[in-house]
Amino acid sequence: MEPRLGRIVLLVFAAITAFAGVVGLLLMFFPEPRQNTDYLVVGTLATFASLLAIFVLVVAGVLRSSDGLFFRRKNG
Repeated sequence: MEPRLGRIVLLVFAAITAFAGVVGLLLMFFPEPRQNTDYLVVGTLATFASLLAIFVLVVAGVLRSSDGLFFRRKNG
């Protein structure tokens, strides 16, 4: 598997796991009967958690890579 494909799979898996985990956790804490706004809040927070997971993994990958953010030009 190429390194880029592995990173993409990791990003997708992390986003799905974060989303599902936050949804499950928040639905346990919201009391029954739930209203439409409860589901709106749960979905919003789960989306935020999945986007945060993607952001953290991308930033960590950029900082860890040897290239960094700036590329040197080849002289010649």
